[in-house]
Amino acid sequence: MSRYPKRVVPSLPHSVYPADWMKEGEVRAAETLGLTLYHLMERAGRAAFNRCRQYYPLVRRWLVLCGHGNNGGDGYVVARLARAAGIHVTLMAVDAGARPLPPEASQAREAWLRAGGEIAVAGPALPQEAGLIIDGLLGIGLKSAPRAPYDTLIEAINRHPAPVMALDIPSGLDADTGYAAGSVVRATHTQTFIGLKPGHLTGQARDWVGCLHCDALGLETWLAGEPVPMSRWDRSDVSRWLSARRPCSHKGENGRLLLIGGDHGMAGAIRMAAEASLRSGAGLVRVLTHNEHIGPLLTARPELMAQELTATTLRASLEWADVIVIGPGLGQDVWGQKALELTRQSNKMALWDADALNLLAQKPDVRQNRILTPHPGEAARLLKSSVAQVERDRPAAVRELQRRYGGVVVLKGAGTLIAGEDGISVADVGNPGMGSGGMGDVLSGIIGGLLAQKLPAYGAACAGVVVHGAAADRVAEKNGERGMIATDLLPEISLLVNP
Repeated sequence: MSRYPKRVVPSLPHSVYPADWMKEGEVRAAETLGLTLYHLMERAGRAAFNRCRQYYPLVRRWLVLCGHGNNGGDGYVVARLARAAGIHVTLMAVDAGARPLPPEASQAREAWLRAGGEIAVAGPALPQEAGLIIDGLLGIGLKSAPRAPYDTLIEAINRHPAPVMALDIPSGLDADTGYAAGSVVRATHTQTFIGLKPGHLTGQARDWVGCLHCDALGLETWLAGEPVPMSRWDRSDVSRWLSARRPCSHKGENGRLLLIGGDHGMAGAIRMAAEASLRSGAGLVRVLTHNEHIGPLLTARPELMAQELTATTLRASLEWADVIVIGPGLGQDVWGQKALELTRQSNKMALWDADALNLLAQKPDVRQNRILTPHPGEAARLLKSSVAQVERDRPAAVRELQRRYGGVVVLKGAGTLIAGEDGISVADVGNPGMGSGGMGDVLSGIIGGLLAQKLPAYGAACAGVVVHGAAADRVAEKNGERGMIATDLLPEISLLVNP
């Protein structure tokens, strides 16, 4: 079995809930619907049991590992149902019987014992004959690195050859951030309950979660009436933002986009951004760059308009444009600084990327008519912090960036986050093949092209990130992830913006 199981995205809900909200929410839901929390635990255990049977119908030996909390209670329910189905179950619990369990978990434990089940003390020597491991050690409340004996148990699970079904979240992973402070169970599947949590989708989640599944436990109607703290988008959502064009539409209606960048040796960045904006549907695209880049740029893509970047051409182009993209290949020397200072004087809608962000970090301002698209390194400079601090809590980082700089902020990475006054979203698209140069330039071009077509800033950012990641996923489906380059995405973009 691969160390990193192939990521599959089943049908998942669009709503994402922080751990504290989920804990409080399940209590309110139970009260509203006349259920007990133990009833919900029974539903959760059955959902996980059914998922195990779905994927591992022939495995007859299961190992269930239970911790001190309600996550362990879910494990007791799974074990009882598996035993009743004739499966040989070994249940190992941390300090079995030595520490009081929460009331619902205690009920589940007693039900397991009444059914004839036995409890062994969990230790690092796991039975090697087990064909499936159920991880019920630590749940969504964990906020620090797992301590003994959990850390050694987690490492033992990861050494075991059997596939792993994690209950709610892989033990050791922070449910709100996807941060791994210490040992984390590397799950093959994760069955979560009621709703998705941010830590399933961003941060380091993809290294640990495996194939993610969600069961609302019959609370769908109740959830529909609740506010949505965070939204999840995937490729099926593109039509939410993009509809068919009016039959008589023309290039002027589809927007005039100006791209500024391409310092010496950086012509590729501005060219990829410009072509991506055309592929996303912008009507007219003008590039201002160094004179030496114009010939190669027009030879490669004659549909572009290109001029040398001077103060005169920039002022005229700023007046001409509906939307501005600045930053791809801009550099941070005097040429780039002067271009950015003149661009600051415009009140047109703009996207700032790459070195425009690095220059912004040196001279901060707040604007509502702007999209920022930092990767974690650029985000750290904008926040005057470190990459490690940004990655420790990506949702907090993107919210703080939006608060400090205004507008809309796209924090790139596995599980890209989008924050604006309209809310916060996570893009459930993309793959490791995107870890190569130029991908951010393509994203800037896509979002800029959608802005030019008069999408609102938050919608353009969400749609652009989804199209970008989905294009990479389509390339990976055809050719694999390793060896993917940014320009591979360009033919896929025009297919995705026509849902």
